[in-house]
Amino acid sequence: MRKRKAVERGRKISTATISLALSFVVTAAAQSERINQEGRILGPVPVVTTPTLFNTPQADAIVSAMQIFPVTNSWNEDISRRPLLANSAAMISQLKSDLSSTRQTLRLFYEMNYVLVPDNQTRVTIPFLDYPDESDLDGGTFPNGSYPIPSNMPIETWPRGTGTLTLQQWQMDVTNIGGDRHGIIVAPGVGAIWETWQMKLITNDWQASNGAKFDLNSNALRPGGWTSGDAAGLPMFPALVRYDECERGAVEHAVRLCVPKTRREYIYPANHYASTIAATSTQYPAMGQRFRLNKSFVVPTNWTIEEKAVCYALKKYGAIVADNSGGFFSISVCPDDRFSSTAFNNLSSIDVSNFEVIQTTGPAEGPRSPGASTVNAGADQSVG
Repeated sequence: MRKRKAVERGRKISTATISLALSFVVTAAAQSERINQEGRILGPVPVVTTPTLFNTPQADAIVSAMQIFPVTNSWNEDISRRPLLANSAAMISQLKSDLSSTRQTLRLFYEMNYVLVPDNQTRVTIPFLDYPDESDLDGGTFPNGSYPIPSNMPIETWPRGTGTLTLQQWQMDVTNIGGDRHGIIVAPGVGAIWETWQMKLITNDWQASNGAKFDLNSNALRPGGWTSGDAAGLPMFPALVRYDECERGAVEHAVRLCVPKTRREYIYPANHYASTIAATSTQYPAMGQRFRLNKSFVVPTNWTIEEKAVCYALKKYGAIVADNSGGFFSISVCPDDRFSSTAFNNLSSIDVSNFEVIQTTGPAEGPRSPGASTVNAGADQSVG
């Protein structure tokens, strides 16, 4: 009798052990982590159920959980140890001479914003007026695109730079300010972004000069020679300084850079130029040229968390030349009304001479090269 009970007790223990092991396997599979190029755990794949504006806690939670382009993408490439371009000093000297004496420091402008949309967002027909032949129609019929534009579509500089105008009034440009009027739509679920410029609402219909679609899960570029919302043919969304990352203390990607003049050439990852200066005038940067804040620049301890976050990015990821306009050496910040009025004030004290130009990597170089080192912890495993 005692022997039989002992056997029965042993069976119960064995069954419990198996149950616990199976539970562990299921839990481990459910908690498999996604990690970005910074080594930051991203958490569950974000889900968007309704059009969500960039300047909200809901948007913060979504974008902070996104992998914006592959970890090997040029926007996510650590260039802190890249060698200098041979004529870096000459390029910096030319750049300073192209800027007026009162503009020879870094400037930050509150510019591009975005909206996050669900996968099933209703498509809207949008005609492309100036560059339909260099636009992604995405199911539309030339010269019209078919884009997932929500009713709360934000347009560049709203709300920080639009005063008392409502969003709809700014969409319609009721004061005829004009300008670049960039628009950015992000669908995390399908991994796509749509970007436009000179976007405007006419009564109930949208129009723009150009439309570009980018695959967030790919390093693929637009066709050679095609423009986009940016003159360099680059995407804008991965380059923006966002509120959520500034509050974490680190901008985790390269940023969008505007310089006063460029030469008639583009280098990876750009694919469009907008200049009359000869390509042989190599003292001028090309579209796609990457600048870096010198590692010898000491970031003051009393600077804001936002300023330290931007300096971190400029040293590790750099800034990529995306446009030549305005007579400034400037980078783009989301016009998020949650930033304090003094969040970035000290950055305008950084002289252009504190920057350097690096040797950029090509489509099959750096982290994209066949022999590039990778970190892989292997498949998820469970143990008893």
